[in-house]
Amino acid sequence: MPEQQGRNGTPATAVPWVLVSADFRQQGGQSKANAALADYLLARGTPVHLVAHEWDDRFRRHRACVVHAIRRPFGVYVLDEFWLRLRSRRIVRRLVAANPSTRVLVNGGCCDWNDINWIHYVHAGWSSASANQPILARLKETYAGYVFRRQERSALRHARLVLANSQTTRQLLIDRVGLVPSRVHTVYLGSDPTWGPVDAAERKAARDWLGQPEHRPLVAFVGGLGHDQRKGFDTLWAAWRELCAAPDWDADLVVAGGGAASAVWQARITEAGLAGRVRLLGFTDRVQDLLATADLLVSPARYEPYGLNVQEAVCCGVPALVSRRAGVVEQYPPDLADLILPDPDDAGDLAARLRRWRPERERWRQRFRPLSEQRRRYSWPEMAAEIVGLVESEQTASSAIESELVAQS
Repeated sequence: MPEQQGRNGTPATAVPWVLVSADFRQQGGQSKANAALADYLLARGTPVHLVAHEWDDRFRRHRACVVHAIRRPFGVYVLDEFWLRLRSRRIVRRLVAANPSTRVLVNGGCCDWNDINWIHYVHAGWSSASANQPILARLKETYAGYVFRRQERSALRHARLVLANSQTTRQLLIDRVGLVPSRVHTVYLGSDPTWGPVDAAERKAARDWLGQPEHRPLVAFVGGLGHDQRKGFDTLWAAWRELCAAPDWDADLVVAGGGAASAVWQARITEAGLAGRVRLLGFTDRVQDLLATADLLVSPARYEPYGLNVQEAVCCGVPALVSRRAGVVEQYPPDLADLILPDPDDAGDLAARLRRWRPERERWRQRFRPLSEQRRRYSWPEMAAEIVGLVESEQTASSAIESELVAQS
């Protein structure tokens, strides 16, 4: 039996929820969203079971939460996910047998169960294998992609209700996975009220942390540096080299995010003589501090189901230049359409937009203010309430149909 941590002290009449995902922590879009849903359910008195590799300590301590720990026994992503899928199904089966009214929400293919599936990433929408990767890495990603797409398709076709984090994600589920549109509902990611515009003292403290002079503009990139180049850092790098060749370009670039290709990128930056203009922070838990120093976020992603990094930047009052292939651009109003990158492969266009931004950076900040205020108003609890509302509405409709069928028989 898996390790259980926490204890259930809620009334036996409350309908429990089981949430299955790799982790429930304040790191990354999917993990933050999962944790927010768990927090909301617990706050309303719902018994919650978390089935996961990792979680924040507050869940272990909560009297209404039981954590079922699935350890990572292999240290290899695809194998650990296989283990999560295998073990989680057994746990869910046991919990539902004990209480058939239990609601089960899973993420993608991590657990094949016929209830709610909340999709944050569509494996059928992007191939992580790339010709730029070392051969062994490419073979590994090809195999992993095949496995994940197969698991994803099976789990989604069994789900009675599917939640997507953007219209972009929803359309991929319909077009690539073949889901019936009426089964797929879009729920955008919420925001944390503590991620708001910073004052002068906070900005100075953050700049001191980075050693960034106040007079030098700072551009931020937040995302993993993988060999597959999904986040588009190679496009930003090509544009940055072009910009730095001009003597009047005085902005610096800071990159937050680790990944398999980090060492390769550091070597390229050093070889190009731009180590003083491009800084790689690696993985960091101080993204909020980075955004407090930044004048612009750039995200030329080739595939991004949503883009919480962009939303968090905008909530902090930082303008964001983002690829139209990111789901978050659905939040951009028409008057910001010129700040959306049409082609994430076009480094020349990105460089031209950055040149236009430099003398108008304060005007760009003002242009983003309405969107910043609008996104901060939609909180994580509001997102979770929307999810629960959809689930309860679906349950009511299903119960009505079942009652009608019984009456007719």
